[in-house]
Amino acid sequence: MKVVHTIAEVRAAVRAARQAGQRVGFVPTMGYLHEGHLALVAAARRDNDLVVVSIFVNPLQFGPHEDYERYPRDLARDTALLREAGCDILFAPSVEEMYPQPMATVVELPELSRPLCGRSRPTHFRGVSTVVCKLFHIVEPDRAYFGQKDGQQLAIIRRMVADLNMPVEVVAIPTVREPDGLAKSSRNVYLTPEERPHATVLYRALMWAKARIDAGERDAAQVAAGMRAMIEAEPMVRLDYAEVVDMATLQPLARIQGDVMLAVAAYVGKARLIDNLPLTIS
Repeated sequence: MKVVHTIAEVRAAVRAARQAGQRVGFVPTMGYLHEGHLALVAAARRDNDLVVVSIFVNPLQFGPHEDYERYPRDLARDTALLREAGCDILFAPSVEEMYPQPMATVVELPELSRPLCGRSRPTHFRGVSTVVCKLFHIVEPDRAYFGQKDGQQLAIIRRMVADLNMPVEVVAIPTVREPDGLAKSSRNVYLTPEERPHATVLYRALMWAKARIDAGERDAAQVAAGMRAMIEAEPMVRLDYAEVVDMATLQPLARIQGDVMLAVAAYVGKARLIDNLPLTIS
């Protein structure tokens, strides 16, 4: 595995692979890798000739008083995991490499960025879409891999790619979970042993909602209210949101039909956790 830290290096390596007729798979991450990230790498490895993974903790997607400074970082650990997973190129740029001067250009999808997480993190998705756009232009992948756990992010990136005619296929990989259902997340390290069992309420709320829908419930307000009540009743957990939304537009639904996402978020101690469940209801 080749480890590079500059845009010029990763571009040169990818272009050499392209000249050899290779297809390029790309996995953008913020590091502190877990099994969810490695599932993305495995999918990229299966589908492509060259696998590029980026590790970059992007300051643009952190708001004031959020956890940018304490976000977990361990490049040596991540490098070893990626080497074992079959990554070909690790691109680990510095902030100065990615943003040599203050950004005068941003990429923003206001209608998709405002709901759900956007209400409590109003500048977050502007930072996400801007850095992903930059990374796509730097790496120029054929396919890019994202986890379904970040469902709003996935919807935003898909729409950005479609609107800007980017020649990249966005591939979604199902959420990887702990045995008790908790979605894998780098922020899970913030949970104390006392808080950890309570964090599973997000998954339990999603499973309760799915069971109601499987039983025939189609009133989105009823399902959302039930998820909210379950999360609010859990000790050590503070609800952010629990909603039933359209998968593409992220707008709340009145009736549950078509491509739907059950989306939840809550604070458990210092950790803000998100989860979702995509469903297709005929």
